[in-house]
Amino acid sequence: MELGIGIGWRPEIADEVEALTGIDWVEAVAENLCAAHLPDSLVRLRERGVRVVPHGVALGLGGADRPDPVRLASLAARAELLGAPLVTEHIAFVRAGGPLTASPKLEAGHLLPVPRTWDALDVLCENVQIAQDSLPVPLALENIAALITWPGEELTEGQFLAELVERTGVRLLIDVANLHTNHVNLGQDPAKALDELPVEAIAYVHVAGGVERNGVWHDTHAHPVTAPVLQVLAELRSRVDPPGVLLERDDAFPPAEELAGELDAIRATLRRAASPAETRPSTRDAARGGDGDNAGDGGGDGDRAPAAPVPAGTRDRTAVAQTALLSALVAGTPAPEGFDHRRLRVQSRALAAKRADVVAKVAPELPEILGDGYRAAFLAYAGSRPMSGGYRRDALDFAEHVLIAGGPADPVARRRLTYWWQDRSGARPPRRTTRLVRAARAALVGK
Repeated sequence: MELGIGIGWRPEIADEVEALTGIDWVEAVAENLCAAHLPDSLVRLRERGVRVVPHGVALGLGGADRPDPVRLASLAARAELLGAPLVTEHIAFVRAGGPLTASPKLEAGHLLPVPRTWDALDVLCENVQIAQDSLPVPLALENIAALITWPGEELTEGQFLAELVERTGVRLLIDVANLHTNHVNLGQDPAKALDELPVEAIAYVHVAGGVERNGVWHDTHAHPVTAPVLQVLAELRSRVDPPGVLLERDDAFPPAEELAGELDAIRATLRRAASPAETRPSTRDAARGGDGDNAGDGGGDGDRAPAAPVPAGTRDRTAVAQTALLSALVAGTPAPEGFDHRRLRVQSRALAAKRADVVAKVAPELPEILGDGYRAAFLAYAGSRPMSGGYRRDALDFAEHVLIAGGPADPVARRRLTYWWQDRSGARPPRRTTRLVRAARAALVGK
């Protein structure tokens, strides 16, 4: 199915996205959408014929546990609400611990790489097939950016993706910015990865910006797309005509004209890289169904073989390895053997910084109340308190931690933080009268 040129829809740039010309489709983060009610902007886009693809970030299909049925049902509901042609997720793990390791559950709050081993592949393939059976439309999986690599890997990224597609029939979402990130950070050749992966399985392509600091490339989605990333896009286009290409931007949103300029640069790159004879394969005519529109026919995987059971002990080994790594990153336990300790520290700081940024977004009152001291206080908290639930729970736990420690020093800020925490942490939401009294009291103490 041909998608065309798209952009990531985010609430902060909803008006700009609606105003852009030449946009064929958008992608929205699935977990940020209410299953019962779409944002008005997405409703208007759909009425104009713009397709919307839900992009999941929380399934953790590369994790040791089987996919959470509740999360799968939620993703399926969003796909049906949007009338989406497919849904997408990541080849990553996002949590570890729990029953398989008899240890507390840990949340990364971010996408972490799975080891490219046969064990990890077995677990991933079974998880993918469970997900495919639960979704009403086809699934495509994205390669992620990495700051760290696992010791003892047995496959290259391209080989790992090719084997995944061969076993499951899943489609691929290739992020060329992530290929560039892995080139800078891990020395992996994007051209080799593109040569090894099954380009006919590509559903669409991501393009995003980042920045290099101290020899490490950070896939920020908050900076302009760079020339090296566009060069990887050109490498991909010289091999295949992708059904869709999408610009991602998640923070530090620029004016609409800058977004339009980046989209124009993407279009120009695709035009220049296209072979005049188009002798390379096109994913629009590829073997997955042959009719070029198979993405809309249910799960799209009715002819694949049943999932082979994961060999005994494989999930347990995967769980132990992933828990040890995540614990080192978020709980300060010793680094597992074979990892680059410097890179683990970089990854650990990146996870804590992301927690601070996301909590500030989901609970904007916290940086407002704590002022310039918010970030330092949160990073100190994150260094000793791993995240075990979602970001909203993390915000409450942080506020409680500050209050128990006797902060903030300013009595007015302390009262405001206390009221904020009480309003959100009770067994039930406070009644309207209580909220009005607290709001009036907060207004008085703020004077």
